[in-house]
Amino acid sequence: YQEAVTDLVNDFCKAAGEMSETKTGALVVFEREAPLNEVIKSGTILDARSSTELFNGIFFKNSALHDGAVVVKDAKIYAAGCILPLTQNNAISSDLGTRHRAAIGMSEQSDAVVVIVSEETGYISVAVNGKLQRDIKTSNLREILLSNLISNDDKKNKPRKKIRGGSSEK
Repeated sequence: YQEAVTDLVNDFCKAAGEMSETKTGALVVFEREAPLNEVIKSGTILDARSSTELFNGIFFKNSALHDGAVVVKDAKIYAAGCILPLTQNNAISSDLGTRHRAAIGMSEQSDAVVVIVSEETGYISVAVNGKLQRDIKTSNLREILLSNLISNDDKKNKPRKKIRGGSSEK
């Protein structure tokens, strides 16, 4: 599992760097412990092995799936074109658009790690637990994702704990 997650993170970071350079907007949700079933239902199921080309293809401006978010689950590109909840936090900077507000909202309502590539600036940002880190370099993005997606249990090759039921506590 750890190797599959590392490969996916490497594919995504390469794609994020390319999208940043071309100012291609992107929104990717990395599911952790809390299941994102309702968000997944709002999009199109892909259940695909990751590749840099697939991430780039999904967010290409003329792609049918470029609007909305991609959900990454079980080290796969699981769904695309997903709708995320917007943050209700009025203290958020007015220069942040819908993509950033959706990323923050998703990170407030789940334990997911959400990555945004801004189509205006090309900046890469990460939302975790309702907090947004902006203008992240791809080398730092890789570290952030790996540290959040591979638990100490995974590093010791223990099975991940599953959450039962449809909701989880924060």
